[in-house]
Amino acid sequence: MKKITVYTKNNCVQCMMTKKLLGQYGITFDEINVEEDESALVSLKEAGYQSVPVTFVENAEPIVGFRPDLLADLTKVVI
Repeated sequence: MKKITVYTKNNCVQCMMTKKLLGQYGITFDEINVEEDESALVSLKEAGYQSVPVTFVENAEPIVGFRPDLLADLTKVVI
């Protein structure tokens, strides 16, 4: 199973929807809240990301924003 990490922040509707959809697909993931982990926020900004959610999938391109189409594709490579 590939490792998935979702970077989120509080009260972010797109973040909540991303986590909900991954849960519906039965995909496990780690969550890093950038409002609670300042170093994670700095890392994302240094990498050029300006918004969350950002979903990192091991050995794949990150998914930026709430992208149901790309999240559905994860069921093919993760499970």
